[in-house]
Amino acid sequence: MSHLAKDMTPEVTWRDITPGCNIFEGGTSEAVETGDWRVLKPVIDWAKCKQCLLCAPVCPDMSIPVGQDGKRGEFNYFFCKGCGICSNVCPFGAITMVKDEK
Repeated sequence: MSHLAKDMTPEVTWRDITPGCNIFEGGTSEAVETGDWRVLKPVIDWAKCKQCLLCAPVCPDMSIPVGQDGKRGEFNYFFCKGCGICSNVCPFGAITMVKDEK
């Protein structure tokens, strides 16, 4: 029996996964929490944030949403891996990397 990526859970055993070299759908990270193993996480100081949006396009995981109003929102920690690129690019020091306490 083959499962689609969105149906994969820890309860699915190796006997139930798609046989090797057979692809039944495109890959997606939408349904998979990829930020659960990060050690550091970015935290934004809204008092320092100037909404320059330099952080959003450099995030490799698209974890910085930008609303229709053109302003950035809170980090999406579901996908954030804690790489720190956003913190390094912020010219105002508004993003700090802190230990992720889960």
